[in-house]
Amino acid sequence: MEYEAVIGLETHVQLKTKSKMWCGCANQYGAEPNTNVCPVCLGLPGVLPVPNEEALRLTVLTGLLLNCELPRFAKFDRKSYFYPDMPKNYQITQYDRPSTANGFVEFELNNGLSRVRITRAHLEEDVGKSTHFERHSGLDFNRAGVPLMEIVSEPDITDSDMAYEYLNALKEILIYGGVSDCDMEKGMVRCDVNVSVRPVGTTELGAKIEIKNMNSFSGVRRALDYEIPRQIDVVKRGGQLIQSTRRWDDLAGITEEMRTKEHAHDYRYFPDPDLMPLAPTDEWLAAVKARVVELPLARKQRFMREYQLPAPDAETFKHDVPLGNYFEGLARQAKNPKAVANWVINNLRAKLSESSNRREEALTSSDDAHHESQSLLASAFTNLTLADLKFKPEGLLELVSLVEAGTISSAAAQQVFAEMFATGKSPSTIVQEKGMAQVSDTAAIEKFCDEAIAANPGPAHDFKSGKAAALNFLKGQVMKLSKGKANPALIGETLERKLKA
Repeated sequence: MEYEAVIGLETHVQLKTKSKMWCGCANQYGAEPNTNVCPVCLGLPGVLPVPNEEALRLTVLTGLLLNCELPRFAKFDRKSYFYPDMPKNYQITQYDRPSTANGFVEFELNNGLSRVRITRAHLEEDVGKSTHFERHSGLDFNRAGVPLMEIVSEPDITDSDMAYEYLNALKEILIYGGVSDCDMEKGMVRCDVNVSVRPVGTTELGAKIEIKNMNSFSGVRRALDYEIPRQIDVVKRGGQLIQSTRRWDDLAGITEEMRTKEHAHDYRYFPDPDLMPLAPTDEWLAAVKARVVELPLARKQRFMREYQLPAPDAETFKHDVPLGNYFEGLARQAKNPKAVANWVINNLRAKLSESSNRREEALTSSDDAHHESQSLLASAFTNLTLADLKFKPEGLLELVSLVEAGTISSAAAQQVFAEMFATGKSPSTIVQEKGMAQVSDTAAIEKFCDEAIAANPGPAHDFKSGKAAALNFLKGQVMKLSKGKANPALIGETLERKLKA
């Protein structure tokens, strides 16, 4: 009997707010332990929570980005459990009346489109951080009370690759929307994986196994690649899977059982008596809807459709939003958007990266004994951005036009671009000052070709004898005679005509 996996994901995302969910403490990563805390964070008696309105807005914005319904009534609940990193002994969350519900995420998978339904995206609070040492443990409550959104998918995911692509698509959407920075190294995104197996062709779900607190998308993929075959092996050998919670040991490459799974009634959910229900007005929702942005996949598809870009180019502009915006500003005026994309991706982006790399090298090239000279060297290079470019964007359009008109060769265009980047001069000015205009005069090229053929009878005879590669040698000789200014296309046409006559 063949078995298939059924996977659902619970993704926890820290929201991009300046303060915490229920108080004015800073939502700040990297502060000294237990310095961004107050009586509310620490759950001291007599304190009252006050909702962070920006967190409420970001949650509803996420619902819009994920094609969710927006209920006109939502509420907060207390989820009771006892653990050292939860100072109140309960977590404020949303249980049966969340802020958003019933959406979906579309993403690319195996050269097609896949869709995973979203059950809900609800708002809650993060917990503190435990650090375990050899003989004791430490608790840092700086993270306690940070706005945390839980995005729950339906069990629509079928394998590890699909899970990986879904998570990346979700991350891109949240970053695009300004909902979260999604910095996984700072713990801003964590994931719980729910996975079961069942015979192919059946609809009943198997026992759900939860893998807790995954902190990398690649880890999710590796954990599923281990856990799915493990479960299939158990049932094929006649064993029984029970609902439980496991942890992923990335070093050993295995999952290990932690405990049997709790059920909802174990948490004793009840409405938080200190917080009013949420009933957003039309005006409030309209203000949030105004913050909706074009989604990453839609942007890629539009660039391919409107500017006839190949998928790799559109993918580049999907990932690098400022670069894509720069390109689009030019593409709307360009006769050949693909040529503009080539220059933006292959030349402009490379130059910007080069400036950043040179600055990094300067910063790391000297030891501490030469700190002053190191600083002076580093100051010579700037971490350039598009806003720092010396030439106007229209200069790139002009450069493309000069190449397409045959005024300069592709090789000369590279030199012109380097000069533009360094000085900010227009392409036409550079071409005129340096005498780089391409020779397209037919009579002049005829003369150069005659001289090259006369000086190189061997390659000329080889070409006439059927060795097509010999023509490239003769083209090179013509370019030398013209000092690199002859039009390569006219050179090829003229040589072929003369040698075939």
